[in-house]
Amino acid sequence: MENPITSKCCNHQPWFVLLVFFVFCIELFSFDYSGFTAKKSALVTVLDDNHGNVINTQSSLPHDFTEITNASVSPLPKTDEKGDLKVGTEIDSCVGRYIFVHDLPSRFNEDLVNNCRLLTRGTDKNMCPYLDNLGFGPEIENPEDVLMNNSWFLTNQFLLEVIFHNKMKRYECLTNDSSIASAIYVPFYAGLDMSLYLWGFNTTVRDSASLGLVKWLSEKPEWKRMWGRDHFLVAGRIAWDFRRQSDNETDWGSKLRFLPESKNMSMLSIESSSWNNDYAIPYPTCFHPSKDSEIFRWQDRMRRQNRQYLFSFAGAPRPEYQNSIRGKIIDQCLASNSQCKLLDCNYGTTNCDNPVNVMKVFQSSIFCLQPPGDSYTRRSIFDSILAGCIPVFFHPGTAYAQYIWHLPKNYTAYSVYLPVKDLSEWKINLNETLLRMPEDRILRLREEVIKLIPRVVYASSRSRSETLEDAFDLAVKGILDRIESVRVMIREGKDPSIGFADGDDYKYTFSTYGN
Repeated sequence: MENPITSKCCNHQPWFVLLVFFVFCIELFSFDYSGFTAKKSALVTVLDDNHGNVINTQSSLPHDFTEITNASVSPLPKTDEKGDLKVGTEIDSCVGRYIFVHDLPSRFNEDLVNNCRLLTRGTDKNMCPYLDNLGFGPEIENPEDVLMNNSWFLTNQFLLEVIFHNKMKRYECLTNDSSIASAIYVPFYAGLDMSLYLWGFNTTVRDSASLGLVKWLSEKPEWKRMWGRDHFLVAGRIAWDFRRQSDNETDWGSKLRFLPESKNMSMLSIESSSWNNDYAIPYPTCFHPSKDSEIFRWQDRMRRQNRQYLFSFAGAPRPEYQNSIRGKIIDQCLASNSQCKLLDCNYGTTNCDNPVNVMKVFQSSIFCLQPPGDSYTRRSIFDSILAGCIPVFFHPGTAYAQYIWHLPKNYTAYSVYLPVKDLSEWKINLNETLLRMPEDRILRLREEVIKLIPRVVYASSRSRSETLEDAFDLAVKGILDRIESVRVMIREGKDPSIGFADGDDYKYTFSTYGN
């Protein structure tokens, strides 16, 4: 006789199998796999040369909530008890991009701005008006159909640190939790501080703020995480101004960058030195668009310009510099039979601080000559790019070895290089050399120059670009990559001090860039 129980089971066997399978799946998906994939925290210790301490690179650090004055602070990602992102939480676009800003005592920034009338002693220039509009300066009221309305300002080229700080206040990935920050920004106005004491002050006075800054920083908990190698500051002067190599009263500048703590930080400035912890970012120009559409309109306008001059030069001779080639350039420009336009900036002949005068000349020129001046670099490089004027360089230290985050590595794609190591080597006829340039190459070069415009401007601090990255964005991206490379070294058990602040004797050599 058939068993009624087994008979019923057999008749419903498919449903029974499905039920067992369903229960098994529920158990499987609810199982916590974290037991198999538990993260092991690696502890790497590296001996730091300057401090003789052990660097703890363990990824899990105690949180230190330090208040900052910036308004825009991104919320932290939501996590569960184990620190993992909760299911359903959107991916945090700021991971790897968070920046913590030190709230420095006012003597290091705000007081310098409030005492702007004392800045640049030894000159007759009043710096106060240039601090208007978040460091962009007063808006240009009469652009003379050379510039676009509402986008151009009388910007002082030495106010980069103020402009950068104000843009950082609107950076989308600020955090007040330093333990999750990928970089620590130090808003010290080193250039403004120096301009107070450049003339008539001894080295003790000139170094006072720098010594006070590094003391303040080294006492903060953020410093001990990487002994400053995740810290960076921005200066509105050339890096050489902060590398006085002796305490002789006649020597120029401060010794900020030779202080032991400062060697562990990176500095962004308008011109870098030959040390590895200095990086160059563009001079502030006078063009500060508030919308992407303003940049697009300006680019189209530069493509349509009628360029009546083969080449131009805006500047003054430098007879005090023995090997300056500026005198040769000016002589050939004057002898070019109207092929060259000279904008003489010597002794106030022309107001070269007014962008209307400069842009009028550059917009009318195919090539813009960019010889070194008081130092390797000049703001005129970026003025020429804004005008769609192809820059002509004579020394690799003027651009190629400087603005590695902002200008293409392939320098022949956007510029002409006529290397002149020494005035005695000058064998160039500028008129003949530039006239031989094929028209199709000129068009390609100009288009590449015009494409660079968004990368070299500091857009309005009151708005954010929809699609373009400006000079600030690229600088932030560059320093974040730099600091991450240091973290990689630490994770691999390497000494992060190796090469970090070394001098590079080959940085500005001609052989690197050909002859």
